[in-house]
Amino acid sequence: MSAIVITLETQANSSEHLIIHPPLTGLSLQGIIRVPGDKSISHRALMLGAIAEGETQIQGLLLGEDPRSTAACFRALGAEISELNTELVTVKGIGLGNFQEPIDVLDAGNSGTTMRLMLGLLASHPGRFFTVTGDSSLRSRPMSRVVKPLQQMGAQIWGRKGNTLAPLAIQGQALQPIHYHSPIASAQVKSCILLAGLNTEGETTVTEPALSRDHSERMLRAYGARLSINSDTNSVTITGGAKLYGQKVIVPGDISSAAFWLVAGAIVPGSNLVVENVGVNPTRTGILEALELMGADIQLENQREVAGEPVADIRVRSSGLKSCTIAGDIIPRLIDEIPILAVAAVFAQGTTIIRDAEELRVKESDRITVMAQQLNKMGAKVTELPDGMEITGGTPLIGTQVDSHTDHRIAMSLSIAALNATGATTIYRAEAAAISYPNFTSTLREICQ
Repeated sequence: MSAIVITLETQANSSEHLIIHPPLTGLSLQGIIRVPGDKSISHRALMLGAIAEGETQIQGLLLGEDPRSTAACFRALGAEISELNTELVTVKGIGLGNFQEPIDVLDAGNSGTTMRLMLGLLASHPGRFFTVTGDSSLRSRPMSRVVKPLQQMGAQIWGRKGNTLAPLAIQGQALQPIHYHSPIASAQVKSCILLAGLNTEGETTVTEPALSRDHSERMLRAYGARLSINSDTNSVTITGGAKLYGQKVIVPGDISSAAFWLVAGAIVPGSNLVVENVGVNPTRTGILEALELMGADIQLENQREVAGEPVADIRVRSSGLKSCTIAGDIIPRLIDEIPILAVAAVFAQGTTIIRDAEELRVKESDRITVMAQQLNKMGAKVTELPDGMEITGGTPLIGTQVDSHTDHRIAMSLSIAALNATGATTIYRAEAAAISYPNFTSTLREICQ
């Protein structure tokens, strides 16, 4: 076999199996890639557009399943949102505090961002009742991290297992401002409380143990919210009652999606890839720092600012990787990229340690357990830690049958690992990639040479 074979098989239950069979020699990755729009920014543009006055125009929106869930929820709450596309989405907002009471349950699908951020807005709408649910995965993910601070503000929220799991019922209230000291660095927790504070009289403050991604702060300011930031204490304060006004939002490429190609380019010999128009917000660039620490050949080109967010083209060339330790304050800035970083570690010399990442256990899957199990099936040496992984690199991978566990980042990470395996790898439930990267497989085919 002289060329890679990439086959997508659809099963009777609509599940997809992705089969990747690389050649024995000669595979390299070449080309220029545009990744889908940033998922975090796409969510926030739709949400803030929905509660602003006037029209918001969004270019480059991610067309994954998660933003579709957000759009559906906010349409049900009264906003007019045009059909989603990458060219131009318009949102006619209803103004802060003006949600209509929906006639049906709000379905957040698989999107934790949709549910957690929306809860802050729903809880602060007095006199209205809402019910929120999601798919089986989301219904098993902990909501107490946002429910508890909202209850401290006076919210009335009921759910399964002591109000910690969806479905959740919310009776909107006039909330009270608080200063919340979050036990974890989480942009979802921070954003939920800030959005609740947006419709609450007085000043609401969130202090984190480390800096989490700041897309909400940047966008809230752009829409007209009154916000102050204390970087010395990792604190953000929002003053309630400000009017938001529709904006023009240009969504950069998602660095979490770019991460798959950055690792692929680093580990497949002879590769040279450019990923264009990637958001390089400093609260998201932990992946770049970690790969550079491992010795990856990565360069930022054409650096610029677009609609308040730093953007660059990222070039990656293949290189020999070395082990490192990834822990501490960098973890919140690369938490979504750890599955693909685990793949990089498999091909690095030495033993890589990932710690302080227990948050991975409550994502779309338990990403620590699942990545360890699936990579070990391929012959890797991965040991689970309570809050991370220990990965001994340098062991050749053998193609086999692996499972995404319906987690989009697991599906794509295993696909990249398969590029350097001997023989064919079959990734079960590969359709999960569509959550954040609908054209992942077609892009993979385009760059394999």
